[in-house]
Amino acid sequence: MEIASVSGMTAIAVGIILGLGAMGTAIGFGLLGGKFLEGAARQPEMVPMLQVKMFIVAGLLDAVTMIGVGLALFFTFANPFLSALQG
Repeated sequence: MEIASVSGMTAIAVGIILGLGAMGTAIGFGLLGGKFLEGAARQPEMVPMLQVKMFIVAGLLDAVTMIGVGLALFFTFANPFLSALQG
């Protein structure tokens, strides 16, 4: 019974990790794109430099989400809480 409870709670936690990661990334990309368009509209000659910086920040923003996906996969397939119960 305890193993089923831990598995269920882990599944809920994985869903929350992935959902909040996706939501945070979506909000971050929305803000990033909006600020880029504002900067491009104000100073069109700065677009190449702003675009490079935007892509660097977009890569860092995606990296945070991929770390969350990695943690979620770890908890799904190599759950340390289940091994503590079984051991």
